[in-house]
Amino acid sequence: MRPITKALAFVGQSAAIGLALAFLVVLIKPDLVRLEQRSSTEAPGSYAAAVAASAPAVVNIYTAGIPGQRNGFAGMTTSPLAGEGLGSGVVISQDGYLVTNWHVIENADEIYVQLADGRTVEPVFVGADPETELALLKIDLPDLPSIVLGRSDTLQIGDIVLAIGNSFGLSQTVTQGIVSAIGRGLGVATFESFIQTDAAINVGNSGGALVNARGELVGINTFFVGPALQGQVIPAGVGFAIPVNLVRGVMAELIEHGRVIRGWLGVNASYLPILQAQSLGLSGPGLQLLNVSGPAAAAGLRRGDIVTHVDGERMLSPQQMMNLVASARPGQTIRIRAIRRGTGLFETEAVLEERPSVAKLTG
Repeated sequence: MRPITKALAFVGQSAAIGLALAFLVVLIKPDLVRLEQRSSTEAPGSYAAAVAASAPAVVNIYTAGIPGQRNGFAGMTTSPLAGEGLGSGVVISQDGYLVTNWHVIENADEIYVQLADGRTVEPVFVGADPETELALLKIDLPDLPSIVLGRSDTLQIGDIVLAIGNSFGLSQTVTQGIVSAIGRGLGVATFESFIQTDAAINVGNSGGALVNARGELVGINTFFVGPALQGQVIPAGVGFAIPVNLVRGVMAELIEHGRVIRGWLGVNASYLPILQAQSLGLSGPGLQLLNVSGPAAAAGLRRGDIVTHVDGERMLSPQQMMNLVASARPGQTIRIRAIRRGTGLFETEAVLEERPSVAKLTG
């Protein structure tokens, strides 16, 4: 037999065997034949499971007794009923702890919480931390749903997120978007590291849940920015949420102490530009002290001193130093390295006190 004839015979024989095997597969697993057809006609993935897992723990919050509630930093505005405000909250434990934004309940005479199942209850105020814009309430009802706390430190730009809340008073509104940025500092709170998202956050969403595609809480929706029209802020796909890792720590402090206990050094500092820092022999920026009091004054620091290190960590921004000090406990000793014009480099130690309340700091 010629080589070409042999080759054709081999191909024909292989094809026959393949067809026989395919016939057997169709007899045994007929669903496999429609696999390609199904994959090409299926609708995009649904987030129904994520919503079902998280939405029952998201509540509506109604406040009363605030005449002409301010058109506040979170885009909040007065509800159709004069003197009432809209907001959202998230049940974080089955024993009734509920987190929301401080501005949602600030100055309220009356607060009402409505669950997704329609039950309504007046909560007990546990505590608030205006410096992170968080507040903690507690409700006493049986069979409470609670949300699963996720992790915000693993979020990546482009991750899918869902915003759930009492948008415009329309209970359990869900919007979908992506994480647009992480670690945003915008100057609207003392301690902040906002998650930015294009999931629509509207009036009434403040205090609601930002969840990932698994339905885990990754943030507390707080505010949005956009153009103003007749005194109202129009959402423009730029919303911000407090990361759940920050929420977790604040809530633990409020539950245990009724307040957040932070270290306090007693300084205000400004960023010293690199060129000015270089004239003092520094290879990078420094932090120039503007005001000195309390533990800092007791440690010998003065206005105009340039701080370079705290506990061996190079200081590059005032926010970095404030966060480091705040994360320490009152009574803890920290070591500070600084430069004084005309004197040069020096080191000192300061014993931290408890950070005063916002009212005392600003009053």
